[in-house]
Amino acid sequence: MTKDLTQGSPMRLILGFTLSTLLGLLFQQLYNVVDTMIVGKLLGSQALAAVGSTGSVNFLVIGFCTGVCSGFAIPVAQRMGSGEHSKMRQCVANAAWLSAGFALVLTAATALLCRTILVLMKTPADIFQDAYLYIFIIFLGIPATFLYNLLAGVARSLGDSRTPVYFLALSSVLNIALDAGFILLFHTGVAGAALATVISQLVSGVACFFYMRKKFPILHMSRTERAFDPHTAKVLCRMGLPMGLQYSITAIGSIVLQSAVNTLGSTAVASVTAGQKVSLFFCCPFDAMGATMATYCGQNVGAMKLDRLARGVRDCALLGLVYSLLALGIAALFAPQLVMLFLDAREPGAVQVTDLAARFLLINTAFYFPLSLVNIVRFSIQGMGFSTLALLAGVLEMLARTGVGQFLVPAFGYTAACFASPAAWICADLFLIPACAGCVNHLRKVYMVQKTLTKSPRGEQGDFREKRRLTSPPPVR
Repeated sequence: MTKDLTQGSPMRLILGFTLSTLLGLLFQQLYNVVDTMIVGKLLGSQALAAVGSTGSVNFLVIGFCTGVCSGFAIPVAQRMGSGEHSKMRQCVANAAWLSAGFALVLTAATALLCRTILVLMKTPADIFQDAYLYIFIIFLGIPATFLYNLLAGVARSLGDSRTPVYFLALSSVLNIALDAGFILLFHTGVAGAALATVISQLVSGVACFFYMRKKFPILHMSRTERAFDPHTAKVLCRMGLPMGLQYSITAIGSIVLQSAVNTLGSTAVASVTAGQKVSLFFCCPFDAMGATMATYCGQNVGAMKLDRLARGVRDCALLGLVYSLLALGIAALFAPQLVMLFLDAREPGAVQVTDLAARFLLINTAFYFPLSLVNIVRFSIQGMGFSTLALLAGVLEMLARTGVGQFLVPAFGYTAACFASPAAWICADLFLIPACAGCVNHLRKVYMVQKTLTKSPRGEQGDFREKRRLTSPPPVR
């Protein structure tokens, strides 16, 4: 059930792992796509705008949960690569303890504050109540989000990109059935779409837990390995919190931008929502490449095979370029037809919403290669163990989106909003690319020092402090 990414052709390993991960992400996006299609087609553009107006705050919180779980998985991958299976199991157990605590605190806090957040975001009055119902239910499902994402991250860290796919497929089918039942049969409106998402993810997470418990003997733990360990928890938080904060900081810029779009009216909100939903589906390969590179770099750093890092990043960037050109061609030919998947052509104003959404989609796809580099390079840096540097890239993305939302959208309107994400991607790349090269060079220096210290007659005990000083953060220990 596990796979070693430290041996063999990097291109072949990355492509195979990415394709498996991509399939899972496509199912994950199917959650959002089905919700949006049913809401837009059956409940109208105002309901679609209500769901769309919560997208940035949803990303702020759910993105934090996903990022934390991804960060927790990096020490697991590093210890898997180094062959320290007992320490790997200890990391998994402590990640579960930490996830339970984070889930409890976040669920309580967001449930209490979501109405206030929507007010601060200047959510239009005609969609406010639906927006509140939708996001309140989504926030109540935070424990289910943690459960699935932690298990999926652990499975990928062990080299298994297929197991998460199986249960996302199950969840997607269940989500479609529940969407239809809640909205068509029980007339629950947008609340039904949110309930369908939460229930489906909970079922997926529980099923994944029992499956992994049976099929992954490498994760069978002793009582000592299951116990909470402050040192291990500190290592996990050092990786997980920066990754979670990276998503949240990026989302702050999205919230500022969404607030600016909200002032343009519900037509603009519905247009951005429809364009974003198609764009998110297109972006699944980039997310898959990022998840792949986190595992690939984590295992290779754990095994100290540093010569494979730069080659892996280059090979994955080539895949990103090829797919970016393909996506641009599809958007140029079919943008209006794609956004119409989320709209009702018979509704008044549908033509205007379609034109605006197609413009948003086309502008964003024109800058997909910078986005591919953001995901590939940022997750590679995180897999190497330098999560704080990746966090700084999130700050740059936030500043770019905030600048566009605060100054350009009020001056230039909807078209400026279309260029907000491309500006954020380019700003992040200007930092991430040289930072990645610096991380690889740093690890090479550390590796040479460790080889020298290992051969030294003084032994490791006398040189331990020097080794820790030179390794920041330490790749494995």
